[in-house]
Amino acid sequence: MKFLRFAQWKIEQAGQGLVGMITNHSYLDNPTFRGMRQSLMQTFDEIYVLDLHGNSLKRETCPDGSKDGNVFDIRQGVAIAFFVKRNKRNQDLAKVWHADLWGLREAKYDWLLDHNVENTDWQEIHPKPEFYLFVPRDEAALERYGEFIRVTEIFPVHSVGIVTSRDRFVIDFDREALKRRIRTFLDPNLPDEFVRQTFKLKDNRDWKMVQKRKKIQQDEEWKDKIVQCLYRPFDTRWIFYHYHAIDFGREAVMQHMMQENVGLMTCRQLSQLGWCHAMVSTRITDDCMVSNRTRERGYLMPLYLYPDTSKMDLFSHLEANGERKPNLNIEVVGALNAAYGQKPLPEDIFHYIYSVLYAETYREKYAQFLKIDFPRIPFTTNFALFKTLAKLGKRLVDLHLFQSEELDSPVTRFQGQGEDRVARTKSKGFRYEAKEERVYVNKTQYFEPVPLELWEYQIGGYQVLAKWLKDRREWVLTLEEIKTYCRIVTAIQRTIALQEEIGALYPEAESQIVKIGDGK
Repeated sequence: MKFLRFAQWKIEQAGQGLVGMITNHSYLDNPTFRGMRQSLMQTFDEIYVLDLHGNSLKRETCPDGSKDGNVFDIRQGVAIAFFVKRNKRNQDLAKVWHADLWGLREAKYDWLLDHNVENTDWQEIHPKPEFYLFVPRDEAALERYGEFIRVTEIFPVHSVGIVTSRDRFVIDFDREALKRRIRTFLDPNLPDEFVRQTFKLKDNRDWKMVQKRKKIQQDEEWKDKIVQCLYRPFDTRWIFYHYHAIDFGREAVMQHMMQENVGLMTCRQLSQLGWCHAMVSTRITDDCMVSNRTRERGYLMPLYLYPDTSKMDLFSHLEANGERKPNLNIEVVGALNAAYGQKPLPEDIFHYIYSVLYAETYREKYAQFLKIDFPRIPFTTNFALFKTLAKLGKRLVDLHLFQSEELDSPVTRFQGQGEDRVARTKSKGFRYEAKEERVYVNKTQYFEPVPLELWEYQIGGYQVLAKWLKDRREWVLTLEEIKTYCRIVTAIQRTIALQEEIGALYPEAESQIVKIGDGK
């Protein structure tokens, strides 16, 4: 970005000229660079972008599924760009042309030797607000998608999830183990350096162990700060949720999850195509609950807001019975009220949104746009259809919160004799066998049946069934944990069936939508 800006500045000084650069290709579609792309279009008359791809960080493959190589020995994708500024600058934005080059490295080298700007098959694209993307996109789909409303506008109060910066210290599967760890940390008879080395604690800009240790030692009610947190999909753990123990508690939003509530967690952008980034929670949530990829930070949007506790101790209102209010944009509620002739329940709106986000027809149709910004929701004008989708969404929510009676009849069972320990590696037994439809936790014990479709199912950045077990390697599963895994398998199986049902209804829901504001 700095080199491109320097070149742009030099050409602006000269009044005319040509810039040619080989760079990282992330600026072509990363939302962060929207202002940069707009500025380049304002300065230059013509822009030619040849995307050489080869991004192993995004797991890029050729359109036919074959391997895509990088022209350099790097993991980041590459692009060649030419920026042309003529002597007499017109007032319009630059014309932008785009081309893709896929394949193995040597094939790309051969192609580049044989081609120049004139004999390249360019596609003219028309970057538009608000992102000014330098990649092709379906303009008709984008125009339609722009009529929907962002989830962050539906739920005005939201934030990214909790960032502890020291998960291994403040988070644990076992509440008593975590309590013992914190008690040791607070023991005044233990030297600071001993504590630091024992728990491998490092200082950073905002967190100094010695200072924070003294602060927490002054809190006689520290045990009350050990609460449950949704750490990963279907994976609830205990966290020492203390202001002085973690870096970013997001208290302004998380305080509303300390009482009866439900929240939606999703992402603003993805590292690659394939949106499946929606999960529901009744607890405070970790920043990486939906995905641990750098670009895919999770945002939590609670359905209800409780009385402001910003000037109170975060936990002092746990016994309070203050009135709550929906965290819903009044303009959205008003528009739906006018369209349906009655005010929909907050829960129905939440469940409707959740069903839309799980519609594969929606995910596939708007994959390009879901990759670069928060999802947008089309509210159907058909009240009966709204209620139907809301009911299906409620079934999904109940499944994902383990509150559904459908989970009482598990579709898998735990088989074999052994100590119930999850092996660390495949060589020691932890593996999936597609032909047998078995998930082996060790050489002699397994969950069966688990069809491949369920094993490969993803929520956000995680292959759910694999992730849950990998996080418990060398762990002896309790009976409750075995039951939990059976529930997860069952929940995924039911989710897939519901997704098909919702996907069949979604096109009708989108055909006529409620107009809310300007849709921007």
